[in-house]
Amino acid sequence: MGLFDKAAQKSPWIIHFDCNSCNGCDIEILACLTPLYDVERFGIINVGNPKHADILIVSGAVNQKNQRVLKNIYNEIPEPKAVIAIGACGCTGGIFRECYNVMGGIDTVIPVDVYVPGCSPKPEAIIDGVVKALGKLEEKRKKMKEKGEENPFLPEEFTSELVEIPSITSETKEPVPVSDKPEDSK
Repeated sequence: MGLFDKAAQKSPWIIHFDCNSCNGCDIEILACLTPLYDVERFGIINVGNPKHADILIVSGAVNQKNQRVLKNIYNEIPEPKAVIAIGACGCTGGIFRECYNVMGGIDTVIPVDVYVPGCSPKPEAIIDGVVKALGKLEEKRKKMKEKGEENPFLPEEFTSELVEIPSITSETKEPVPVSDKPEDSK
């Protein structure tokens, strides 16, 4: 497993897109970033550029106006990628599914890997959904490797195996004495 693979496995970067929600799910998604839940301590980072993301989190129902934007964001995320549908609206269209301009859930436009139902789902459920998406992402990575597909955007040094760096021992470098009081300057 290369350096990039280990880093991506331990530190997924997510991008959030609000299709057409009431902002209840958006508040819960952002609550995951607050000090109470603090998903950044696990390496999960919310990024603003889809080209840097591994996971797409989508809330709200898809309508005629935002389906093209959603497809564009999905297509800009490099492979392998995972999609999480958040909330009842993201999963099925929710209470808005009978509206004339609503197409339904996220899966009517792009493939969805993980569904997190609820109106609105708790931050714990969203974090659990991201963990499940990490498993799906790892499966997709393994399938890509089996097929011989590598990420074309990565230089060779990121896909090669890790090289062990020798540590400094006491034989090669003398330890520096540490003192609590400063030396007298004369």
